[in-house]
Amino acid sequence: MSKNTIYKDTLNLPKTKFAMKANLAQREPGMLAQWEEQGFYQQLREKAAGRPKFILHDGPPYANGNIHIGHAVNKILKDIIIKSQTLGGYDAPYIPGWDCHGLPIELNVEKKMGKAGVKVDAKTFRNGCRDYARKQVEGQKEDFKRLGVMGDWDNPYLTMDFNFEANIIRTLGKIIDKGHLHKGSKPVHWCTACGSALAEAEVEYEDKKSPAIDVRFKVLDKTAVLKLFAAQDDSESAINAVIWTTTPWTLPANQAVALHADFDYVLVKTVANEKSELLILAEDLYESALQRYGVADYELLGRCKGAQLEHQQLQHPFYDRQVPIILGDHVTADSGTGAVHTAPGHGQEDYAVGLKYNLEVDNPVGANGCFVSGTPLFEGQFVFKANPLVLDVLKENNALLHHEEMLHSYPHCWRHKQPIIFRATPQWFISMDQAGLRNLATKAAEKTVWLPDWGKARIEGMLENRPDWCISRQRTWGVPIALFVHNETQELHPDTANLIEQVAQRVAKNGIDAWFEADAAEFIGADAEQYSKVTDTLDVWFDSGVTHACVIKEREELQFPADLYLEGSDQHRGWFQSSLLTSVAVNDVAPYKEVLTHGFVVDAKGKKMSKSQGNVISPQKIMKTLGADILRLWVSSTDYTGEVSVSDEILKRTADAYRRIRNTARFMLANMDGFEPLENALPVEKMLPLDRWITVKAEFLQQDIIAAYEQYDFHIVYQKVHNFCAMDLGAFYLDVIKDRQYTTQEDSIARRSAQTALHHISEAMTRWIAPILSFTAEELWRFIPGEHTDSVFFETWYAFPPEIKEEMDDDYWQQVLKVRVACSKEMEKLRVDKTIGSSLDAEVDLYCDAAMKSILSKLEDELRFVLITSSVRLHDLADKPDNAVTIDNLDGVALTVKASEHKKCARCWHHREDVGSNSEHPELCGRCVDNVTGEGEVRHYA
Repeated sequence: MSKNTIYKDTLNLPKTKFAMKANLAQREPGMLAQWEEQGFYQQLREKAAGRPKFILHDGPPYANGNIHIGHAVNKILKDIIIKSQTLGGYDAPYIPGWDCHGLPIELNVEKKMGKAGVKVDAKTFRNGCRDYARKQVEGQKEDFKRLGVMGDWDNPYLTMDFNFEANIIRTLGKIIDKGHLHKGSKPVHWCTACGSALAEAEVEYEDKKSPAIDVRFKVLDKTAVLKLFAAQDDSESAINAVIWTTTPWTLPANQAVALHADFDYVLVKTVANEKSELLILAEDLYESALQRYGVADYELLGRCKGAQLEHQQLQHPFYDRQVPIILGDHVTADSGTGAVHTAPGHGQEDYAVGLKYNLEVDNPVGANGCFVSGTPLFEGQFVFKANPLVLDVLKENNALLHHEEMLHSYPHCWRHKQPIIFRATPQWFISMDQAGLRNLATKAAEKTVWLPDWGKARIEGMLENRPDWCISRQRTWGVPIALFVHNETQELHPDTANLIEQVAQRVAKNGIDAWFEADAAEFIGADAEQYSKVTDTLDVWFDSGVTHACVIKEREELQFPADLYLEGSDQHRGWFQSSLLTSVAVNDVAPYKEVLTHGFVVDAKGKKMSKSQGNVISPQKIMKTLGADILRLWVSSTDYTGEVSVSDEILKRTADAYRRIRNTARFMLANMDGFEPLENALPVEKMLPLDRWITVKAEFLQQDIIAAYEQYDFHIVYQKVHNFCAMDLGAFYLDVIKDRQYTTQEDSIARRSAQTALHHISEAMTRWIAPILSFTAEELWRFIPGEHTDSVFFETWYAFPPEIKEEMDDDYWQQVLKVRVACSKEMEKLRVDKTIGSSLDAEVDLYCDAAMKSILSKLEDELRFVLITSSVRLHDLADKPDNAVTIDNLDGVALTVKASEHKKCARCWHHREDVGSNSEHPELCGRCVDNVTGEGEVRHYA
């Protein structure tokens, strides 16, 4: 055996079974199976029993289709919060859930079974929907679990569970008791393809080309109107109020023309083609309007306020109908004519102003979007196809003043991606003002913490402007509006509260079929003939909105209100709002204390993910190739409050960052080989100053990390952990301690001190990364020396030893570190030109002023170990030679570096003048001889 081999055996070389290669895609599924087999979630609940609770309530994804990258972002963010709160000492149960009713499921089932009531009976169809939703839930559940999301997956909440359906009905009953429900024939968003009313959140805006037209409404009392304008005209020219609209198909339902009371209107006499007419136009708009009509020859005859024209009668442009001029604040002077065609059956603002004037709510359009039988001129025509026909009729009646095509933003159905219409139908509404719901909701929103803070203004603006909530849908697969209505008075049955509870009890046993199949007489006996069962179903936003009642208040492990709701930023108009309104309607308080939102996922160029763009990245593919922990690390690295960018290149960089963290952890584990904390750990006062410094550094870092977790700033956690691994550890501390870890005696204070520090850091860092890199943290946990619980998630944040105040504090080591960086740069120059092979082949001379010399001299001969060179000599700054290099950002220091002339120790590789001084070990330096055969080297500082 050679001497080199013998000397190698005297070194404490790093050793660990923690794999260098993560193989996450292969390793993670096995860990999941182990967690499931061990009943991991239930064990965690037992461990956390008795702690204060933190409740993040899960907003239900829709049970339809595979999960996409947006789902992954949402669930991972929730999981990071749940796990960090658990480590923070809270009992943080997580009950995942799914939204299971509604149109998308119906449409998919229709493809297989046909329409309900046509090819199959309603009960068979609903059973088909239930089966379909159940399969979708199972598929999504497996993907969510694969992400490493920790929750009660064996007992999630499903809005189609019988008890849940029953509690939805009960919550509706409570809202009725509070006086918030009413029935009315109001215009609602209507999708002709769905054949149903839509919720606000089911509407999206896209560009649409529409005919923009100016239409004449003839004034019936010309003399009276001339007098109001203080104008004279002896001609036979008619006076026309001119409206501008982009929905010609709504003109059959016109009941009035609205002006603004405070606007000035002018009476303009125009001459075109030797014919004159008098037009009423808003003064701020008349010039642009006349330019649009191509009229250059005109005369202003007079002006008056809109309020003066109220109640003047106009002739409908093509029906034998007189309509009034009315006043409305919704009229603007931004564009058009300042006069608004008003059809209460086709617009929310029109409906609202129509109520004041007792206008008829006329809706001549059927559920299929076609004009109903008996509609003069347009019977049977689909509304958008009727636009050209309306224009033709207007031309025939000399009522069309101008026509052009216009591209504008228009509401579309988010499912069918086609334009919708406003259509008045008898619907059930939760009133925003009937019992003060708008005011209550606004006050509750004011008391809620919105993150980011712009969410508060957004929700308050939506509450201020939102119309009454239409909660009824004409669908088969949904929770019924389980009410009995009097056939003549249309009033609810006087015993509605009791009847709702009876229905709920039946639904809890047999599901929603219990309502649809029941006869009214089963509930109300002899009066049954006077009442009708409501057959409408509830808006699915109501289903998910009442989870505060059906989940939070029902599950023993939860508490109301929840601490946090977390969803995408689009949910201010969706789940956040439906939850707020229903909770305030029932409980008078918001269902949440805080609301946190995340942005949408886009590609590296900021484009929305879409199959047509070919830029979709599926979470399933990432998990199969890179592993879930890479996906989780990517999520944590983003400022998710804005748009979240992802691409193959971004994921590659994330994988590189992961390797840095993993390799750092592995290095620490490898250098704790043979270390048993109970036997070998040193008390803090016996540790070397450098080891105490890095331990304190880690403790202060932990405080920052905990604060970042508590503020949901996960990208700060990512940055701080990564920087700690790369800079404080990788680029300094771990580099410095290699020498004493390898070369000092196995049980020396120098080695045990470093191992003690590494143990503190490993214990802490494994906890830091656990909420994000859950699989990796669990893997690490098994390799950290000492006795441990079965999971890092059974722990709380690490308790560091008490800090000792000392001279060699962080400020001290930062000064030393600046000198080290400068020396490293100069030694690298010699290495590049092959003057030396490594920094240990060099010697450094430092020329310092008194202050810096005092700092560096405290390390004595151990300064060379910090600078990782074979020799360091300190001199007065006044003695610096001409070739000395000054240090940037550090006054009072200069240095020279040269190759060492001394022999290299075969064991520690330092070049020392005492190599060969021991005849028995001629290849070793003096300290290595002492470490191999003597009492061992003593380190004091580093």
